[in-house]
Amino acid sequence: MTTEDPNLIKKEAQAEIENAGELEKLDEIHRRYLGKNGRISGIFSSLGNLSGEEKARVGKEANQVKIFLENLIKEKASQFKTKAGTKKGAAWIDITAPGKRVSLGHLHPLTLVKRKFEEIFQVMGFSVVQGPEIETEYYNFDALNIPKDHPARDMWDTLWLKNQDQKLLLRTHTSPVQIRYMEKNQPPLRIIAPGRVFRHEATDASHDVQFYQVEGLMIGKDVSVANFKAIVQEFFSRFFGRQVKVRLRPSFFPFVEPGFEVDMSCLACSGKGCRACKHSGWIEIMGAGMVHPNVLIAAGYNPKFWQGFAFGMGMDRLAMMRYKINDIRLFYSGDLRFLKQF
Repeated sequence: MTTEDPNLIKKEAQAEIENAGELEKLDEIHRRYLGKNGRISGIFSSLGNLSGEEKARVGKEANQVKIFLENLIKEKASQFKTKAGTKKGAAWIDITAPGKRVSLGHLHPLTLVKRKFEEIFQVMGFSVVQGPEIETEYYNFDALNIPKDHPARDMWDTLWLKNQDQKLLLRTHTSPVQIRYMEKNQPPLRIIAPGRVFRHEATDASHDVQFYQVEGLMIGKDVSVANFKAIVQEFFSRFFGRQVKVRLRPSFFPFVEPGFEVDMSCLACSGKGCRACKHSGWIEIMGAGMVHPNVLIAAGYNPKFWQGFAFGMGMDRLAMMRYKINDIRLFYSGDLRFLKQF
């Protein structure tokens, strides 16, 4: 194999590079001289045919030529790119101009309400616990003293899931967390369980197929309705930063006895009546009552020694009252015009 003269290759390649008129031509020159099968690579491959001194001299010259041609090709290529950037109609960027301010995100109003809710109840000695959104029939109904013929089990209220092993559903309330927690913990206890629930029902200004609920539970030997009323009143005062009118109405829930509805005056209209409160001046905030003995037994507690209250509160409706929002559907609309207000 004949070894070429590196300096001769340098002169030929330099002339071709200087006369190249486009990037494609430069690429072709690079492959022909510096590529894997190029002429410079050929010199390195044939060094084995030379004597020691000759090999060192030719190898050094070939390496110098390689570096020279690589730098020359880069310089020529940069000239092509500069010319392309200054062509008529090409985009021009002022690198000295200040950058655009990045728009920072913020928390969703429901997240803000959830954090405030947890903060207030934790100060009052409650622990925050969680439960699964996909529930079993037992925890969602049976353990909460809801018989099979109860209207809440009707297909129009509950979203059932197809499962061959057991009957699963999207939980209709956060009350199942009560049972799951009591099964693993001994009284006395105070907990709240915020989370999302699902109902198969028509949507309007105050109802949706999904919403957030907060479950509360307090169990002890002497816990009474008076304790519940005091705690709820304290919560509303801290949450809204002012005194809020509250009323308790007798009601029925299978998992409490006695049971009652808790209403508060509508802050969206100051009690005058609007779409959010169905023009009544009151917003139904929660269902509550003293925990039914059957629920305590299902959790492994003896109702002769332990008693307490439980409640379920709509977090969405609290947010509506706090921020004077008259339609619950706005929370899930994804409308940035709405969300940027918070």
